[in-house]
Amino acid sequence: MLLAARLHLRAPARRVALALLLAAVAPPLAAQSPAPDDSAARVLAERATARRALQLADTALRDYEATAHGFLTFLAQVGEGFPDPPKVVKADELAVKVYWAAPDRTKQILVGQRDTLLLPGDVGYYRDRYGIVQNNFPDRIVLGDGNDVRDVPHPLSEIGLREYRFTLGDSLRIRLAPDRTISVLEVEFRPVDDRQPRAVGSLYIDRETADVVRMSMTFTDAAILDKRIETLVVTLENGLVDGRFWLPRHQELEVARTSTWLDFPARGIIRGRWEVDDYQVNQGLASTLFGGPRLAIAPAATLRSYPFEGPLLAQLPPDVQAVTEADVERVRAQAEALVREQALRRARTSALSARRVSDFLRVNRVEGLALGAGGVWRPTPALTLSLRGRYGTDDAEAKGRVSLARPRGGAGDLELYVERDYREAGDVAEVSLTRNSIAAQEFGSDYTDPYDVRAVGARVGLGERWGRRWALSAAYEEQRPLMVHATPSTGHFEPTLPAARLKGVRASLVADRPLGEGLWGTQVSSRAELRGGAFGGDTTFGRLSLTVEATRRLGAGELAVSGVYVISAGDLPPQELALFGGPMTGPGYAYHSLAGRHGGSERLEWRVPVPFASIPLGRFGSTPPTMTLAPYVHAAFVRGDVGDLGRGARTDATVTSVGVAGLFLFDLLRVDVARGLRDGRWMFGIDVTRAFWGVL
Repeated sequence: MLLAARLHLRAPARRVALALLLAAVAPPLAAQSPAPDDSAARVLAERATARRALQLADTALRDYEATAHGFLTFLAQVGEGFPDPPKVVKADELAVKVYWAAPDRTKQILVGQRDTLLLPGDVGYYRDRYGIVQNNFPDRIVLGDGNDVRDVPHPLSEIGLREYRFTLGDSLRIRLAPDRTISVLEVEFRPVDDRQPRAVGSLYIDRETADVVRMSMTFTDAAILDKRIETLVVTLENGLVDGRFWLPRHQELEVARTSTWLDFPARGIIRGRWEVDDYQVNQGLASTLFGGPRLAIAPAATLRSYPFEGPLLAQLPPDVQAVTEADVERVRAQAEALVREQALRRARTSALSARRVSDFLRVNRVEGLALGAGGVWRPTPALTLSLRGRYGTDDAEAKGRVSLARPRGGAGDLELYVERDYREAGDVAEVSLTRNSIAAQEFGSDYTDPYDVRAVGARVGLGERWGRRWALSAAYEEQRPLMVHATPSTGHFEPTLPAARLKGVRASLVADRPLGEGLWGTQVSSRAELRGGAFGGDTTFGRLSLTVEATRRLGAGELAVSGVYVISAGDLPPQELALFGGPMTGPGYAYHSLAGRHGGSERLEWRVPVPFASIPLGRFGSTPPTMTLAPYVHAAFVRGDVGDLGRGARTDATVTSVGVAGLFLFDLLRVDVARGLRDGRWMFGIDVTRAFWGVL
């Protein structure tokens, strides 16, 4: 039988171990000689190496079979700094029959598999991801079918004893049964030469028998063959079978790859989680069982008929749902900062650059069709020169931005820039730019309020404090109003915002709170901005805005609350007003038809899955047999006299709305119907989900 011998580290100990592993992801950044061997650790490592070799020749263990139950999940993140937690794209639940026979014959057969695709994607895995690691890896470690890691010496091997340094870490006591307790010592291993393909991590070894109870490791940069990989962490935990044999019990794998799409960071994460149980020892397994490939796959009908328990999504491990613990995320952020510095060393010296698709092509009432492009040049790893430009075919004006940045992955970021561009008034985008371009071109529906800005300025990243990322910027600017130049295919454009002509200094302090755990089980993100300007002697103002979004799971559904709030003081120009109205801040009311010196917009939305037809998408899978129904209520208010804006805007007003949205195609497409209740109107809209606006 398998005794309850899984090594349950206390939460602080797990975090320390994870911090140690992740901090080692980019060892070449500062090549340092490892600490000399701890003599006690060296002796224990030598004993464990000898014990490991003896186990493979132990005549008492002739063979075994077991069942491994696991999950493979593929998650994705996008955006500078990866502000949102990883989202599950695809999840596979697997059942594998595991066999072993002396001296070291192994066989695994995939006998059960079911999957669900939560976002469209052509997701595949290396073959060895579908099985477990037996015998704590061979003397030469291979991962990802040899494409991730290949031929790395095992620390507990004859070569490993020469290539690694060993030091003692924590000591732990594990109760196996009421009458049996073992003492476990942590042995940290580091390569003698971290420029070579080597592993880095910790071994937890039984002090008495020198058996390996747990093994956690990552790898040096030289060992990782796919240079897109920023983290690769493996954890193997063993359990005591029949009171004597330490055999696989729990295993975890995480591989994170980072690249850029246009100039937009993107990360794909593979997480594997395995539990191994139902051991049967010394059953006299037939030698013919071990023929053919070490990992075989049963027929498709057999895979589909395997009796998994409950819905797949309900069985997923907690850490692939959305958010990991805040302190673990901080450790990851530190490791990611190191990796970003390392990535800059390998980065191309020049590349095509854009923040989103609309930087290449967009349509609005001022520019008409605007075409653009951009590029980056990195003369040194510490400097990035960026250039972006755009030309409007109807306003016949060129816009552009040149910046010189010193990225440092946190505090100390510095950017100097010169720009002439069209800045948007208001605090919240009402629609995606791609949707806006189509609606503006075809129907004269433009949800942008641009004004002309010519500026010379600087931005400084202040790092993270109190759970928020801080940034300070200041610029000398000249601001001017713009006019409508374009003509839509049908309908007509409303007039632009009558922005004031200003020349002077504008500065802002921004605090961003990435999505994370809040009170009462909520997931919260926020952005606060304190902004002010001194434009000559007539226009001096201060302005504070706060944007908050929070969600909480309640049974099968999710409650979502969002709000935008603005207060101001001084001589506020029209381009700095609180402007509401449109699908996000005033559904059922015209775009920016609510204007004030102060204001707020709030929405309460209930999202619940309901049955819907599944749509096949070829090799990208099929959509889930559900859609998300999201009824909501909305309220907005503005206060303070703003003068005549020339387009009938309401001031000192409070309005309310009700609506319902349907989210389709993996919740990527959102269809809204809303009604403004106080002299409002019906509103109908189709757009992509807001989470993807940043790349469009």
